[in-house]
Amino acid sequence: MSISVVLVTGMSGAGRSTATRALEDVGWFVVDNLPPTLMSQTVGLLTQPAGNTKIALVADVRGGKLFDELQASLDELKTLGYNVRVLFLEASNETLVRRYESSRRPHPLQKNDNILAAVERERTLLGDLRASSDLIIDTSNLNVHDLRRAVEDAFDGEETVALRATVMSFGFKYGIPVDADMVADMRFLPNPHWSDQLRDHTGLDEDVNDFVLGHAEAREFLDHYAELVSIVEDGYIREGKRFVTIALGCTGGKHRSVAMAENLASRLVKIGVEVRVQHRDLGRE
Repeated sequence: MSISVVLVTGMSGAGRSTATRALEDVGWFVVDNLPPTLMSQTVGLLTQPAGNTKIALVADVRGGKLFDELQASLDELKTLGYNVRVLFLEASNETLVRRYESSRRPHPLQKNDNILAAVERERTLLGDLRASSDLIIDTSNLNVHDLRRAVEDAFDGEETVALRATVMSFGFKYGIPVDADMVADMRFLPNPHWSDQLRDHTGLDEDVNDFVLGHAEAREFLDHYAELVSIVEDGYIREGKRFVTIALGCTGGKHRSVAMAENLASRLVKIGVEVRVQHRDLGRE
């Protein structure tokens, strides 16, 4: 029997409570604020005999010095044969400061500093863990319902799927998504913005989609990029990475990137990748 363990971690204020409630709703047994040194013992107790097969452990900087043992504990779980994944919740400094100011709660690392200094200190402490995470979700522009859907999409019935991909459109003028694993620039394509008939439409509209896909280089890009994902899929799985975020950007995230994201998603589905599509900046103009 395969037993899955997901570690829920990340920046304080980035949505851990919402994420863990979503996991509970899709059948995960959640243990919050567990000292890392007790992880393997706890998982063993919860899964014996014929117990839970999906365990979510929550660990973060609230654990103080005990948090330093986290990587060793994760390695121990993998050595024991558990299917271990790490979900890292991220948000911009500005977003985290605003959330803490509105809640009027102190940051766990704040001490005598201001909130921003505490957030930056935490980001430094979590740098290595973030870099080795399987799935990073940036909650800066997500409401609680969006975050719940993202978690449910990733972890509801995950054992049946080899690779899960989020294909995201975005606008470069709003910044590159911090949680993207692969980024591609769609600004090489003619811009529908300069057409009076298309300017007010989006990449979800048929006329804009036809305009974008009417150029041979767009179709060629989609074919080659889908092939590229197919090539790296085996490597991702081999390295224990089952979630990938593919970000396609154009100037404003309204026309080209939206149409190309929808069409890339369709191609990935055909090669067996489970896909969800997110248009980060659509409607922002």
